[in-house]
Amino acid sequence: MASEFEWETLVGVKIPELEKQLHSEGFRNTYVWEDGPDRRYSDHTHPAETAHIILEGEMTLTVDGRSTMYGPGQRCDVPAGTVHAARMGPAGCRYLIGEK
Repeated sequence: MASEFEWETLVGVKIPELEKQLHSEGFRNTYVWEDGPDRRYSDHTHPAETAHIILEGEMTLTVDGRSTMYGPGQRCDVPAGTVHAARMGPAGCRYLIGEK
């Protein structure tokens, strides 16, 4: 649901600082992931809440039929069990993931 998503712009912050912030919010696992151009993930869920902070490129997340594009410095949190799909931009996407 759109109301369950939080996003904020985080520009000019280094990855270790972002990881520290995620750890302080209770995200136990953090790692950088990279997807190639136009990579798609069909509807799926995660057993735990996840945070995605875009480092390079673009990612479009779709929840309940609503698609939102995220670019460098933007963050989206996906609650545990939320059905969502993702599509990467034409240049791919590199992002930091946090898992609770």
